[in-house]
Amino acid sequence: LSDLQTGKRTPDYNSAVCRDRVMRYARKIVALSSVQRLHHPVRHCVVPMLGDMIEGVDIFPGQQWLIDSTLYAQLFETTPSLLAEFMRHLLANFDTVTVYAVDGNHGRIGRKGQFGPTDNADRMLYRILALLMRDEPRFQLHMTDPVGERNWYQVMHLGEYSAMLIHGDQIRGHSGFPWYGLSKKVNGWGSGGIPERFNDVFMGHYHQLGRIPLNQRSVWANGSTESTNTFAAETLAAQSEPCQWLLYVDPEAGRVTASYGVDLRED
Repeated sequence: LSDLQTGKRTPDYNSAVCRDRVMRYARKIVALSSVQRLHHPVRHCVVPMLGDMIEGVDIFPGQQWLIDSTLYAQLFETTPSLLAEFMRHLLANFDTVTVYAVDGNHGRIGRKGQFGPTDNADRMLYRILALLMRDEPRFQLHMTDPVGERNWYQVMHLGEYSAMLIHGDQIRGHSGFPWYGLSKKVNGWGSGGIPERFNDVFMGHYHQLGRIPLNQRSVWANGSTESTNTFAAETLAAQSEPCQWLLYVDPEAGRVTASYGVDLRED
């Protein structure tokens, strides 16, 4: 789950549309899991939250004209209630729900350098979600909390399977998806750039659904719940339908066994 950017306003996207699409995603997770269960048990649900859960208000010039709500509303009203509803829907259909969370760039408060890297609204949102769900023993939230540093990555372990989780703004590029930059960074991290070992990489940020094979690893690039991004149309000549990945993992075999690009347009 990533790149909800609640509070963002485009010609056909706003906080209310975001809520509809996130809950549609929850229903489709349950429906597709019912199909998988015809073959094998699916008891546990894991939600990597890859950042940009809110839009923010002042991370680039002119953003104030492209939002439908304040930072206060994004952080304490619309988004926490939506995420809690999403989690409770999943808990009604799985034995456990576990979240692994990293920060996005839209969580930054103000322009770069105005606040410290720990002052990230995504991180605050995850703490609020943990408080909202604190009475649910079947729910867990994992977030790294480095002193004085942004929560920019963590490695998620599901039995023998592992994935490095990032938002994706660590990958530099221009005029579209940064294929070369992605390969360079992932191969660098995998060869010792971070101390942990990992099978795959999960990322968001680019609002493009894709699976990119890099030798023995796959990068799972997530989509967004938004639609009609006029900035992307003008600057990148690119658009994407609202969508999110849904993956099934065999923790004993240590691999992804099935993948669905979940279409979040109207039913």
